[in-house]
Amino acid sequence: GLAYVAPIGLQNLFVINSALTQKRTRVYLTALIVILWDVSLGIACFLAPGLMEALPWLQKVILGLGSLIVIWIGVGLLRSKASLEGGKDVNVPLWRLFTTAFVVTWMNPQALIDGTMMLGAFRASLPQGGDLPFIFGFGALVLWFLTLSTVVSLLGGRFNEKVLNIINKVCGAVIIFYGCKLLWSL
Repeated sequence: GLAYVAPIGLQNLFVINSALTQKRTRVYLTALIVILWDVSLGIACFLAPGLMEALPWLQKVILGLGSLIVIWIGVGLLRSKASLEGGKDVNVPLWRLFTTAFVVTWMNPQALIDGTMMLGAFRASLPQGGDLPFIFGFGALVLWFLTLSTVVSLLGGRFNEKVLNIINKVCGAVIIFYGCKLLWSL
């Protein structure tokens, strides 16, 4: 589970940004929603090995649409004005939090393609009956996101708006670059 989630990706950036700008209860709610979507994606990737290889057109659709979504997320970060006012975005409706977490997880071509390939390879290497224990390993996602939320939330006082804006701009530029790289590979 940790090998699946540890690389800094859109889900991690979403949780980090939440931990820097929201009240702790909202931070944990965000982390739990991301966990829900990430675990569901991980299980889907694990149970569908070879799907991308069996349907090459699906990989192209995911790369095309997903790269545009990734670029859109990056542009949004570049255009955003970060604020450390804890209550500023707290009243975002719950449905919007669910849908945003869904987009950064399930509409992320890196997560879909890499997850399917990596977890499909893990599944192929498991001994008979090893599927269920491996799936329970996704419990590491709970530990990862809650720890990430807590650490960033506790250290958030060391960040000021200027630092957060720089982090958002750098992350936005990296995400746009990655989205363009995905589009190029299409």
